[in-house]
Amino acid sequence: MRLYSLVAGIGFASLSALPAFSEGRSIIVLDASGSMWGQIDGRAKLEIAREALAEVLGSLPAETELGLMAYGHRTAGDCGDIELVVPPAAGTGPAISQAAAGLNFLGKTPLTESVRQAALALRSSEEKATVILITDGIETCDADPCALGAELESTGVDFTAHVVGFGLSAEEGASVACLADNTGGVYIEASSASTLKDALQTTVVAAPEPAPEPEPAPAPQPAALENNVDPILLLAEGGQEPEDRILQDAVFTFTPLGADGQPAGDDVTVYGRSLGAMAPGPYQLKTELHRVTVTQQVVIGPATELSQPTVVLNAGILSLTLRPSPGADPAPEAFWEIRGANDLYDNGYAQTYRVFPAGEHALMAQLGAAKTDQTVVIDPGQTTTMDLVIGVGLAVVNAFYAEGMKVETGDHAVEVLEAKQALDGSRKSVSYTYGADAQFELPPGDYVAVATLGFATAETPFTVKVGERADIPVLLNAGVLFVSAPGANVIEVLDAKADIQGNRISRAYEYTEAGTFTAPAGDYLVRVTRGEVTVEATGTVKAGERTELAVP
Repeated sequence: MRLYSLVAGIGFASLSALPAFSEGRSIIVLDASGSMWGQIDGRAKLEIAREALAEVLGSLPAETELGLMAYGHRTAGDCGDIELVVPPAAGTGPAISQAAAGLNFLGKTPLTESVRQAALALRSSEEKATVILITDGIETCDADPCALGAELESTGVDFTAHVVGFGLSAEEGASVACLADNTGGVYIEASSASTLKDALQTTVVAAPEPAPEPEPAPAPQPAALENNVDPILLLAEGGQEPEDRILQDAVFTFTPLGADGQPAGDDVTVYGRSLGAMAPGPYQLKTELHRVTVTQQVVIGPATELSQPTVVLNAGILSLTLRPSPGADPAPEAFWEIRGANDLYDNGYAQTYRVFPAGEHALMAQLGAAKTDQTVVIDPGQTTTMDLVIGVGLAVVNAFYAEGMKVETGDHAVEVLEAKQALDGSRKSVSYTYGADAQFELPPGDYVAVATLGFATAETPFTVKVGERADIPVLLNAGVLFVSAPGANVIEVLDAKADIQGNRISRAYEYTEAGTFTAPAGDYLVRVTRGEVTVEATGTVKAGERTELAVP
């Protein structure tokens, strides 16, 4: 056979117009750039190339000396990624087929440098060399194939370059046809992949045949779409897309995959009903909607076609409303949470309309001191509606110094206890807060309200009914005792009356020269300490009144 080089590109057309070569050695230069992931008739171009090479090389005569060179198969974006994978020798057909099957397709298209290196690799032979360049793309590495043809001819390398352009425009074809013109070769336009095997047989194995009539000009190619990806989201297999207020929350994240199935590029994110623009090829698609996540692999077609990968969530919608009582408006402070398998957790207040995985989940709802636990079942593609009445009444507690004299300060404590006492007389605390107009949302039942201000404490029993408000007054029967004692270190208030042992109960004390004490109505002993000196005075507190006591 004659010495020649074959550069295989994305698509392959009939090459029967080219002569067969029967002398010397040969090198196949295989285009392993990323564009090989494009498709012809639903199949990746790299698959067509591998299959055709394997079939043709399987019938190659044993004496044929053949080698393999590839570019763009090791590093993305590297114009120097060119390698002589199999040196030319007899009987290399199986090795070339195996090497082609193992190549990655991810790099750029250094056409000019590839032809140069193929010619130089064969320069040691005295026989003629013929270069057959089959490409679907133009030079992408800032080189001039036209100048290369003239350069190689001038160096004395005896070879001819034939160029087959697959799917190239007239302008693109002209940029590589000159390589053939400058070396005495021919340029052929091609537009299909069906005759690849015949083309390889014609150029590598078979005897010369008369050139057929040129193929008709290819039909105009459809224009590329501005956005070629429209993901379709379904809650259940065979169902419909959810309404906009649900779909607007969907997030679709596309991660490009390399030939080894691993991530090989930057993510592209599409939201809701938006469209996306992506290069053709395989992707990992991660879809997130509320508390549902689905990951799958998809293939995006050429930019001239709209790809619509379908995502099935196997999920349903929960429409939940929490009310304090039947017929009442949703309670803004009513809290809910959902727990389920695979660490499912979500929560919110009052109302929700959200997507959850299909299955049985635990629902907890709480309003004030009232709490309920239920089970919720989510069916795929269905909406589960729950109008949940937690069942509470409202208790509003206020403390009073005396009848008609409300405590307006915010520093008094209000606690609600269960009315029922334990064996030791204690009661279980239900809720606790401070200040006037203290509000408690409580399940129906009997309770005791306890108000504390200073060392005055009082309690009032009350009953709560669902959907009703109860205003609870707690009468402290207390007043204010103001003590001024210039130079004092400590002011202490004690009961005026001593017990049988002569001891008095200490009610309160402050480290100050002037102290204000809220106390139940009654008589008190005030003890003032100045350094080592203690002075005592007595005072009487009346409900709803202020008593001022000066201790000289």
